This record gives sequence, C-alpha cells and structure tokens, in this order.
Amino acid sequence: MGTTMNTDQTVRTFTDFYRERGHHLITGSSLLPPPTDPVLFTTSGMHPLTPHLLGRPHPQGRRLINVQRCLRTTDLDEVGDRTHLTVFEMLGSWSLGDYGHSQSLRWGYELLRDGFGIPQERLYVTVFGGDGQVGPDTESLRTWRELGLPVELTDDENWWSNGPVGPCGPDSEIFVWTGEKGTPPQGTPTTDPRWVEIWNHVNMRYRRNEDGTLEPLPQPGIDTGMGLERLTTVLQGHRSVYDTDLFEPWMRMLPPLWDLDEPPTRLVSDHLRSSIVVLGDGVRPSNTGRGYVLRRLVRRLLTTLRRDDPSRTLTDLPLELVDHTLNHFHQPCRTDTVRTLLLDEEHRFTKLLERGQRILSRPQFKVPLSEEDYRYLHDTHGLPRDLVAGLLTDE
Repeated sequence: MGTTMNTDQTVRTFTDFYRERGHHLITGSSLLPPPTDPVLFTTSGMHPLTPHLLGRPHPQGRRLINVQRCLRTTDLDEVGDRTHLTVFEMLGSWSLGDYGHSQSLRWGYELLRDGFGIPQERLYVTVFGGDGQVGPDTESLRTWRELGLPVELTDDENWWSNGPVGPCGPDSEIFVWTGEKGTPPQGTPTTDPRWVEIWNHVNMRYRRNEDGTLEPLPQPGIDTGMGLERLTTVLQGHRSVYDTDLFEPWMRMLPPLWDLDEPPTRLVSDHLRSSIVVLGDGVRPSNTGRGYVLRRLVRRLLTTLRRDDPSRTLTDLPLELVDHTLNHFHQPCRTDTVRTLLLDEEHRFTKLLERGQRILSRPQFKVPLSEEDYRYLHDTHGLPRDLVAGLLTDE
C-alpha cells in the first residue's frame, strides 16, 4: 500500500479511533500473565480478559482496547520466514455485553478504510457458514453485504475458541489483497494466498463444555484481534515483517556485522529481540519455566550465529538495537543490564559447547548418531540436537 504511517502512528490511529467511540485503553504491556494463571507467557490479547468475557465486570467498563505484547513458542520452527515472530503485539478491542457484532464490523471497516486508507476493492471477508451445532452467521453476512464487501462463507475456518473448553463463537475475518502492483484482486481468501488476514472479529456467544456441548453465554461479547506487525507490513506495502520500520535498525546493522544469509539474519534478529523483551519483563535464564524458554531462545540464536563462524559473539551486538527494543516496548530495564545478562548466557553456552566437544569425543559415540544418542545427549547433558549436529559437522 506504500503508506508513510510508521508503527507508532499505526498504534495511535487504532487507539484514537476507539477512544473516540468510548473505549478505555487497558494495560497490555507485560508478557507475564497474572500469578494465578498457569501459562508461562501471554499468548493473545484476549487471554487476560477471559474471566470478563465470561461475565465478570471489568473495573474500566464494558468497552475496552489494548496493545498486548505476546509470546508464542509453537511457531519457533517457522521463525525466519516472512511473517512469523516469537514476540509480537496484538491490537484488540472488546465489547463486554455492550454493542453487538454488527457494530464491531462496521467500525472495523470504517477504521481500515478511513483510518488506514485501505481501498474497499482490496478487502474481502469470510463468515461462518454453519455446522452441525450452529447455523450460519447471518448477522455478519447481512452487515458485510450492506457495506458492499465481498463475502466468502466457510464451514470450519470461521469459528474461534480459546481451547477445547471455554468461551467461543463464530468469527468474521477481514483480508487485504497483497498482490503485486498492477495485479487486480482475484480469487477468494481460501483460494488465493495473496489475500492476507489482518483482523478477526469474534462474536463471543457460547461456552463450550467438557462434553463438547455449547451453552449460550449470559452476556455475549465481542473480541477482536489484529496483529500489529502484520498490519504494518501490509500498510507499508512490504512482503516481509522484517522490511518494516520496526525491524529497520536490525536489518541495517546485523547483515554487515555477521554476514548471514537472509533466513538466519531474520532468526537471529527475532530471537535477540525477543530475548531482550523477555529480559526487560524481568525473566532471567534458568532450566525451568519461563527462564528455560529464554535460555532456549538465546541458545538457538547462538547456534545459528556460530554455525558458519564460531568466532561470532554477542559482544559485538550494537547497544542501539537493545535501546531500540526496550524503548519500543516501554521497558524500564537498563541497556547495560540486558547486555550483561546476554553475555553471561553466552558464556554459559560456550562452556556447554566445550563440554559437548569432550563428550562427543568419547568412543561410545559413532557417526552417524542414533536417535537414542541424540536423546541421551539432550536429556543428560543438555546438548540440543542442532548443536550436536553442528559440532559433528565442525569435526
């Protein structure tokens, strides 16, 4: 789309739009969920609001928005492509028993068209077409048709749930055409991957029970979520999130410093940035829980960094990148503290490498290693498979 709107302006456009319509901005900063929550990290914007979507009053009212930073480890193997990130931000809006789904869709369309300048002809929506338990979402279908947008009905793609039990309901997804300049929109969201989903509006009407049955919620609500990085990528007319202003300093400084190919540069950038954010939220490396997730991120990036050149070190990491990340996420952690923690973890990893080399030199390990060997090295000595493979290649 080629907009001049940067990431911060995109956030302000979103929050100002909803504040003008009576929504209150709630805290969505920390990756760490409340102490009573069993999950390690917040994984979605709606996660902290689950009790309120089930009916508990929220102290800031019934119309809410936030900018929630999230962390997901389920997509780690995908990081390095054009879209996947470990730490990302979600723009969310909620109606807790206030306005209905049709109003949410109308506001969403207005914001995309007038606030972000996306032409109507580049938008397509999908709507729940019904299944054996619930009929088609006729309200959304009627609303989109009144707004003049093309609609595709699906039978299994437009149902949102927060796990096997809990709040759920039909959703309506908004897609933007991202084809090459001069290529008119074609196909539908389920037939052409150039239609990219940017916003999901969920009509939270049901609660799914343990036995799979659905019961209507006493207070239906609306939950919407839009990935900030994906939205910015689309608005700025880029093919990759790593081409946006959010990653500009990373893509400018790291390639000349370490001379990595494109996918490894992306992975190292993502994992370093994510590690800085996790450290900024107060987590420290360890062998369990959140600390282990952090340690795994650091070791994955170091393994990638050193694969072609063992002399590469985080000592060379520009402090500007640490500053840029802490400032973007409004974290008070000191830059030198983050750098010291990263270098300490790198030192531990180097010691692990040295121990791994000694262990692999034992006569019991014959190349090629068996799956049992890899499991033993990981479970007993803490040596990741890709690290072991790298050590064997070096030999």
